[in-house]
Amino acid sequence: MYSSKIIMEAIPNVHLLGVFTITFTLVYRKKALYPIYIYVFLCGLFGGFAGWWIPHLYLWAVLWGIVMLIPTGIPKKVQPIVYMIVCAIHGFLYGTLYAPTQALLYGFDFDKTIAWIMAGLPWDFVHGISNFFCGILIVPLATILRKLEHHNGQY
Repeated sequence: MYSSKIIMEAIPNVHLLGVFTITFTLVYRKKALYPIYIYVFLCGLFGGFAGWWIPHLYLWAVLWGIVMLIPTGIPKKVQPIVYMIVCAIHGFLYGTLYAPTQALLYGFDFDKTIAWIMAGLPWDFVHGISNFFCGILIVPLATILRKLEHHNGQY
């Protein structure tokens, strides 16, 4: 997760973090929290455990929790679009989910918090659209991971 973030940093708000979070959650369920929080820790370790980092403690857990609530038996034909939409929604709402920490850290009142969210909407739009299209990778990656897990269990 972390290396994909570094590789894709040249394109703001376009990354595979939502894809990996959803994929790991689909395959590993509760154990998906391990790679998610290893990623969060690495972000803090290499980027500094500062105010920008605090929302990472819950932002990816929100996406993990939403995916955990999706029924596991949804039809295979519907799975790609469901996961792409969930991934996109997380991108569209990223700034809004991030805002409470900004408000607490910087003493924003409600109006300043809304203004902060509004100022970030163009970036959230890019984030959501890119998450949607990157989300096409979720089902193939989950399929590969499941096959590797199954194959690994054969020994």
